[in-house]
Amino acid sequence: MNSPAAQTGVAERLTGLVGALRSHGVRIGTGETVDAAQALEALGLTDRERLREGLAATLLHGEAQRRVFDPVFDVYFPRRVGGPEGRTDADRDALRNRLVAALAANDEAMTAQLAVEAVDGFGGYGSSPGSDGWSSYQTLERLRPQTLLARVRDTVRAQNASGFTDRLLEDEIRRRIEVFRRQVATEARGRVAERRGKDEIARRAVAPTPDRVDFLLAGQTQLAELRRTVHPLARKLATRLAARRRRAAHGTIDLRRTLRGSLSTGGVPMHPVLRRRRPVRPELVLLCDVSGSVAGFSDFTMLLVQALHDQFSKVRVFAFVNRVDEVTGLLVHGGTDPQGLAARIRSEATVTDWHDSSDYGAALGEFTERYPDAVGSRTSVFVLGDARTNMSDPNLAAVRWISERARRVHWLNPEPRTQWGTGDSAAPDYAGLLKMYECRNVRQLSALITRLLPV
Repeated sequence: MNSPAAQTGVAERLTGLVGALRSHGVRIGTGETVDAAQALEALGLTDRERLREGLAATLLHGEAQRRVFDPVFDVYFPRRVGGPEGRTDADRDALRNRLVAALAANDEAMTAQLAVEAVDGFGGYGSSPGSDGWSSYQTLERLRPQTLLARVRDTVRAQNASGFTDRLLEDEIRRRIEVFRRQVATEARGRVAERRGKDEIARRAVAPTPDRVDFLLAGQTQLAELRRTVHPLARKLATRLAARRRRAAHGTIDLRRTLRGSLSTGGVPMHPVLRRRRPVRPELVLLCDVSGSVAGFSDFTMLLVQALHDQFSKVRVFAFVNRVDEVTGLLVHGGTDPQGLAARIRSEATVTDWHDSSDYGAALGEFTERYPDAVGSRTSVFVLGDARTNMSDPNLAAVRWISERARRVHWLNPEPRTQWGTGDSAAPDYAGLLKMYECRNVRQLSALITRLLPV
């Protein structure tokens, strides 16, 4: 790393690593980048795992960011770039025998080296420089490490090195094999990155952090993880709202009184006079689509707003599909058990003839008829849903009625803006009557709530 060319190449890898981490939402400033460069110079490239820990210590702000850092680090600092050209005589059986020994000894350093050799010998494809690449799938299909379980188990028993029962021993061996499979995938991904462009691979191959996962694409595991972040996120947002409220309490400048007071100082406004705001705690109403397509989005947002209820004088929550019902009480009593909130609302709400598909027109019309007292001059209304009416009447009159009576009305749509108006989406029609915002993930939701919630 002493030659200028080598130093330039390493610097490019570090700046690429920082840029990729930033693109995945990791906040890294100039100071952290400089510290990382100094750590890289001090640690060198000889011990890759020590370098990994050093860069993580200088760049990251919490253990949760390791899930993004580790695969991105593997892309920009692979174990070895490329492999011997034309290697077609790899000894599959010999490599499998060495892998058995490494798995039996639980030697992850050796399995990592074997992963490099496996990709060298079995992962290459293509016949021309422009098409050559490496495939973890092809490597594992040819090596088939999952078929080694019995051999590894017998080796461990023969060495009398296991304190596990048979069932636990097999589970442990499966875990070791899975570690090897991940090492092969990491090695192949790093080589592909070198050939095709590290930045593109880092962007596509690394799973996004939970706050960047689209609500409409999140699985049950990801939604459960998001629910666990509700209360920490609510505390952060409450702090921001309180700061906004303190700033707003000072009021705006009263220009006439300020200019009048400046007469005593030669026309220089030395002491601005502010219009004091009357302290008013606003009311909040949520109208939430809990149909299958957007239930996860509404579920999370309801829990988040409920956790912020101390910031408002009153919070009322209404759930709808084709009918509407107030579920404020269900939300309060279910706050300690957020799993499957939307499903619990569907089963426990007093409306019994809810359909599987949304009917925004019918639901909004019923809201204006049954709950006219919910909307007043101090009320801010948030509508949560994708505005897909399943070809039914969107009932714009009901939306207009709500807009005319509420202090503010905002619509949070979990679909990408590019899909508004496609198919059965009535989003452009509704957006003509109120403000509609794209709200696809927790990051966008946090920013919108901080900016839009009344103070």
